[in-house]
Amino acid sequence: MGKIILFEEKNLQGRSTELTSDCTDISSILSRVQSVRVESGCFMVYERTNFLGMQVFLRRGEYPDIQRLLSMGITLDNIRSLRLIPTHRGPFRMRIYERENLSGQMNELVEDCESILDRFRMSDCQSVQVLEGNWLLFEQPQFRGRMILVRPGEHKSVSSMGLSSMRIMSMRRITDMC
Repeated sequence: MGKIILFEEKNLQGRSTELTSDCTDISSILSRVQSVRVESGCFMVYERTNFLGMQVFLRRGEYPDIQRLLSMGITLDNIRSLRLIPTHRGPFRMRIYERENLSGQMNELVEDCESILDRFRMSDCQSVQVLEGNWLLFEQPQFRGRMILVRPGEHKSVSSMGLSSMRIMSMRRITDMC
């Protein structure tokens, strides 16, 4: 079970709301979100409604200014939707494909991968099939840059995962991060 508190002002001030599950449109609850406190669990927050646009992973802690969430250059002007990431206890398994529609070179992962180029000599990943667990996909090696949450199922193109014109270069399991 996760719990997140969203605040309209920076530094955990102003009107707030508490959520314990997915929310497709936060603007129906708060006019804006400027700071966040995650009391338990892990959440993915999105810049647009319906879990679209830029995504940022949040774990337990305080985030007094969402415009400075990450030191790696990702900024988020507002949070419009959020998703609770369920805890997964068990093995992790994902297949990555170099082309859309689960085609081209395929490799299977059961652990984090800091660079698909170094590990598999694969220059690009355009689709994935998550067999077990929840994963974060990153646009740069070493788990940097923009990210995408993928859950079990087939994800036939990066654009259908929420971000267009993004290359996937590293992957991380969401394990004991929450």
